[in-house]
Amino acid sequence: MSEPMHLKDSDSERRSFSGRTIAVLFLVFVCLTILVVRLVQLQVVEHEDYVTRSDDNRIQVQALAPPRGRILDRHGVVLAENRAVFTLALVTERIPDLPALFKELETLVSLTQAEIEDFKKRRARRKRPFEAVALRLALSEAHISILSVNRHRLDGVEVQAQLLRYYPHGDLFAHAVGSVRRVTEEDLRVLDSVNYSATQFVGKRGIEQFYETSLHGVVGYQNVEIDARGRVHKVLEISPPLTGESVTVHLDTRLQIAVAKALGDQRGAVVAIEPKTGGILAMVSTPSYDPNLFITGMTAGQYKELMTSRDLPLFNRAVDGQYAPGSTFKPVVGLAGLAAGTLSWEDTINDYGSFRIEGQPRIWRDWSWKKNNSGGQGVVSLRQAIYRSSNVFFYDLAHRMGIDALGNMARQFGYGQATAIDVLQRKKGLMPDPLWKHGAKGERWYPGDTVNVGIGQGDVLATPLQVASTAMVIANRGHWMRPRNLLSSGVDLVEVDAGVPMQDIQGVNAEDWERIVDSMEDVVHRGNKGFRQNGTAWAYIGRDIGYRMAGKSGTAQVVGIQQGEEYDESILDEYQRKHAWFLAFAPADNPQLALVVLIENGGGGSSVAAPVAREIMDAYLLPELAGANL
Repeated sequence: MSEPMHLKDSDSERRSFSGRTIAVLFLVFVCLTILVVRLVQLQVVEHEDYVTRSDDNRIQVQALAPPRGRILDRHGVVLAENRAVFTLALVTERIPDLPALFKELETLVSLTQAEIEDFKKRRARRKRPFEAVALRLALSEAHISILSVNRHRLDGVEVQAQLLRYYPHGDLFAHAVGSVRRVTEEDLRVLDSVNYSATQFVGKRGIEQFYETSLHGVVGYQNVEIDARGRVHKVLEISPPLTGESVTVHLDTRLQIAVAKALGDQRGAVVAIEPKTGGILAMVSTPSYDPNLFITGMTAGQYKELMTSRDLPLFNRAVDGQYAPGSTFKPVVGLAGLAAGTLSWEDTINDYGSFRIEGQPRIWRDWSWKKNNSGGQGVVSLRQAIYRSSNVFFYDLAHRMGIDALGNMARQFGYGQATAIDVLQRKKGLMPDPLWKHGAKGERWYPGDTVNVGIGQGDVLATPLQVASTAMVIANRGHWMRPRNLLSSGVDLVEVDAGVPMQDIQGVNAEDWERIVDSMEDVVHRGNKGFRQNGTAWAYIGRDIGYRMAGKSGTAQVVGIQQGEEYDESILDEYQRKHAWFLAFAPADNPQLALVVLIENGGGGSSVAAPVAREIMDAYLLPELAGANL
């Protein structure tokens, strides 16, 4: 039996189609409504928000590094400034083959591997894409010309002008002024991240570091329009940076040149101070280095030489070097004895060339002792002990006075303390005493320790800056003017004071000061056929001197010599020989300059260091005789 035939139901199909059409239209309506609502929300309700976001993507704020303030000497001579230099920089996003470009630049501008490695480190620290990264900080004119000619085939290579720190006197002020060095990750942890956001270099030594806050200035900003790939199209607005404040210091360029000339190629240091102000007029440490190399770059060989040289050119002997002061310490010991009442100017001893503590076998010798000659100075008063530098007198005085009275006077002169107001990296030296020895060595203090300190040996240590301060205080007859660099700027010295406050020397009367100065004048001026004993420096600098100089020589042992053995310089390594000292001030009655000369491993203070001091004094006090080249 066949199945029944089904007839088409047109009405049902129309109803079904209409329902589906209505559903689709409703869905389209809902979607259109959602789109319109979202469009209104974006264009009306959230318009300002998205405009801001759009500008943030299109407009970028870039930091502008402030020009660093200049450093000037007391006469306005520039010691540190900024110079426009041309920098070779790369935009790596525009370079199709970076290794190939490096090879090309090796040929064109003698690019080194060290420069490539430094470039990679700088690129890793950049903050945004399409930012040019320096490859070489200073291009010569010849290299600029070569790059200009080949520019059409050097995609991504840019020659940019920028300001870099420049030291016009090269190595002359390297240790006094200091230098800037490239900002490191460690620096960024302590520096103001906003103010240093565009800064490449920061003061790392000397005046550059101490006055970093003033010299740096205030960062500026510019709004630039960039494309989707980060490339700058135009500058929209600029808020210029504020130039750092210039700083004027006491340093005297003419005197600094004279000091460097007098020192020559000897290892050593000179610090010269203006007694009336405490201003540091000269500070030289030799050998030195050219600070410009740390900015524009140096070869691997140059860097290795600086870091490995036995002569330590990076070491500032003037403030970091700690040495036994030797006989330059004797005026302090004499003043301590006077203040303590242990001796008077009329007291004398018989100096037979040696000293022994009763009941002990140890013998302390005079500097004049020889195997075949006991030396000695005969009958010696304090005045004679200073101008003849009698070790025996000061052995005896220190032993009778004791370390407490001696240490009290030495600390009043600044030994064992950092007294300078604005000198960084300065060491404190060491004024030993029983408490120090027990803590440092676990030993008790012996009478022999005091005897050694009495001639500036043993454990006592001082920097050239401290010994120069001694010369200054004696020149001022006991009045302290703490050493300082700053002469003028918007900086208040009270705000930057980094040293220990000092009071005038206590316990020494005006007559004692004048007599100690007279004794130091005899060191230089006492000498001719009428005197049985000449001052220790007279034969070397006192014969034709045109002004009155007060001085004190010192010779400090570096290695110990066995008892009964004579010091023989010829058998010692050069770096184990005695240090030569000479402190001085002049004119003695109205001091204009106080200084100290240290010659490392130089030998005798009178024969080696005193002539250097005389040459410096002549250049400062008698400029018409010093030569036109100064």
